[in-house]
Order: sequence, then C-alpha cells, then structure tokens
Amino acid sequence: MDNFIQADIYTASQAIDGITGALTDYGVTGFIISDSADFESFLADKNANWDYVDDELMGLSKVEPHITLYVHDNAQGAETIAAIRSLIEGWKQNNSDGYYGNLRMELANVKEEDWANNWKKYYKPFRVGKSLVVKPSWEEVTPAPGDRILEIDPASTFGTGQHHTTKLVMEALEEIVKPGDRVLDLGCGSGILSIASLLFGAEKVTMCDIFENAVKTASENVEQNKYTHEHYTAYCGNIIEDAALREKLGTGYDVICANIVADVIIGMSPLFSGFMKPEARLVVSGIIDERLDEVNEALTENGFKILDSRNEEGWNCIILSR
Repeated sequence: MDNFIQADIYTASQAIDGITGALTDYGVTGFIISDSADFESFLADKNANWDYVDDELMGLSKVEPHITLYVHDNAQGAETIAAIRSLIEGWKQNNSDGYYGNLRMELANVKEEDWANNWKKYYKPFRVGKSLVVKPSWEEVTPAPGDRILEIDPASTFGTGQHHTTKLVMEALEEIVKPGDRVLDLGCGSGILSIASLLFGAEKVTMCDIFENAVKTASENVEQNKYTHEHYTAYCGNIIEDAALREKLGTGYDVICANIVADVIIGMSPLFSGFMKPEARLVVSGIIDERLDEVNEALTENGFKILDSRNEEGWNCIILSR
C-alpha cells in the first residue's frame, strides 16, 4: 500500500488557477481546492434549489483559500516537495501587491521548518549512468574502479538527482560532455548537473538560477566537491527578462542544460542559440508528456534539431543541436 504526503498551499482565491497550472508542470495532477469564494458563488446562484446546507459545505464559508495535494512518500515525492517550495519562494518574491495572499505550505504532521531534516530519510547513495555515484555528505561509499563520486546536500532546493528529470540529464551529460568543455547550467537548483559536468571532464561551468538560495546552495555544493572559482561561476537572475544577465553569461558554450519546466524552456527557446558554439549540444528536461510536442515545436521553430528524446515515467529529456 502506497503512503502519501499531504501538502496544503495557502494562497488567495484569485491565484488558485495560476498555482494549480504551475503545479501541473511539476507532475502534480490532482488537487482539492478549498475556497470561501466557492461558497459565496453557491449562495449567489439564483437557480439553485436547496433546503439546507450540510456542515462540510458550511465549513467553506470561513476557510482560508488553499490547495491540497498529495505526493508519494518516497524520493520522488520529496523532490516534488522541494520543487514546490522553490515555486512558492518565487511567488513570494513577486507578491508585493498581495496577489498570492498569505503564501505558505504546510505538510501534514510535519512542520515546514522541520522538512529540511525530514527529507534526509529518502536520500541514500545511488548510481546514475555508467560511472556516477551520487551521495549525501553524511553517507559513506566505497567506490569501484572508475567511479565518479558526486557529493551533494540539496537542502530545500530541487536536485538530489533522484527525480527522473535530473537522472535523464546526468545520463545525457555522461555521453556528451568532453574534457575541456564549457557548460552552462540554466535553472541550476542544487548544482548537481554542474558538478556532474565537472566530474565528466568539463573545464568550467556557469550556473544560473532565479532563486538566490539555489545559487548559494549550488555554489556550496560545487566547492564541497573540491572545485574552486577557477571551475565555476554562479549568477542569480532571469535570463528571459534580463539582457544584461545574458551578456554576463556570454557565449561559446559547448553544452547547455536546462532542467526546468515546459513554459520556461519555451520562453528560453529563442535565447539558447546565443550562448552556444556552432557544434554545441542543448539538453532540456523537466517536461511532462502532455507538454512534449509543444516544447519540441518551440525549439524546432528556433532552429534546433532533435538528436535524441528520452522518457522515464512520463518525464522527458531532449538532446538537440543547432
């Protein structure tokens, strides 16, 4: 029997549709909406015929608007919770007008501030591809000949490597990255893809994320793996909106990876080529089956050729060239 984690996201009525739409791109497809506005609409329905209102419906009259969702109580679910936490942080940064209301997430039987320790129960060393072994700092492993050990503590940032999207990209990077390559990691999260690229022989990685916490965590993780600023740079910002940031990132990259979501990849699709060498490779992931055709269309319209497409349990990773 499967166990589930219940998460409640508290927000404002007008933000519910946008939030549920964003969550869908992270693979969350079932929601329970609790909103006092629904009760008001019910009362205002002149065509309704009712003699009484049951207690459950009456409870909606005073409820704080929130979205309830459930994820599996396993490593994949923990990654989804981390991704949602990042989403909420982003909405908070753009909530000066109060559009999103009192944004917070509560996990059933788990205080949000305790989650940073609770998720550790899901995280044990594991293998990816032919040679990569991913481990948290508190676990010991005995490497086999040829193993590359990637040590990472993602904290509340998406990217332990256990999610299908991240594993698919790491497997692709093992095949693509060559010694001396320069790699651009857009939406770097915990920095796991940048570290993997360095272990596969990249000379330099450049990381970028819209969340300051992610950039900080990614930088710490790179250095934890014994790499210095000679090997990486990190920027915080939104490349879609910030031309100055795009200028800072520069061009001439051999590999670009973007493990984000469909809408962001589509938004970035006209920009990728500006960062790339002519023979470079682009790896995009974080794409659910329902959005795959849409993403492929945007990329091909912007001059990209699909070299390979990989799928694992409803998630897709695409490898492209110009």
